[in-house]
Amino acid sequence: MSERDVDLDLVQRVQRGDRRAFDLLVIKYQRKIMRLLSRMIHDPADVEDVAQEAFIKAYRALPQFRGDSAFYTWLYRIAINTARNWQAARHRRPATVSPLENEDGETFDQIDGLSDHGTPESMMASRQIAETVNAAIEALPEDLRTAIILREIEGMSYEDIASTMQCPIGTVRSRIFRAREAIAARLRPVVDHDADHRW
Repeated sequence: MSERDVDLDLVQRVQRGDRRAFDLLVIKYQRKIMRLLSRMIHDPADVEDVAQEAFIKAYRALPQFRGDSAFYTWLYRIAINTARNWQAARHRRPATVSPLENEDGETFDQIDGLSDHGTPESMMASRQIAETVNAAIEALPEDLRTAIILREIEGMSYEDIASTMQCPIGTVRSRIFRAREAIAARLRPVVDHDADHRW
């Protein structure tokens, strides 16, 4: 049984009145939703509030869920829209990025080149690269930022991102390409500077 089938079974149980099945979905996706939202909202308390609101909206909308897309894609869309509504209501600048963590599954090629872990120089270089990546992601327009986070941090497929962002796959590919180019441009001076100072 695939993950999608497991989720669909839980959704159908919720639709039949089994509230505990929804608790299982929350437990399964709460961490991922919180991680996603923490890249859009800076304050951890606000992240918790928005995540809770997103799950409440998902619960209320579950009777209409037909399974045309995967549950997690549908849930991510609700979470992103909830965060956008929260930002608009508070006139906040969208998206600040928390520091990258190894568990986030970051796949930028420039980071993989740092192989001498543990030395003070490499640790400082890694921290500088992570800060540069965070700043580059934060500076992206919202559509590019959301696409690159869903792809590189959340590991979603292009198809799922297209469904989540409600746009064609070609648009997703373009946004991810442009985001990677912008991040690479910000990283180049840092990586080149680091390479020049190794001995």
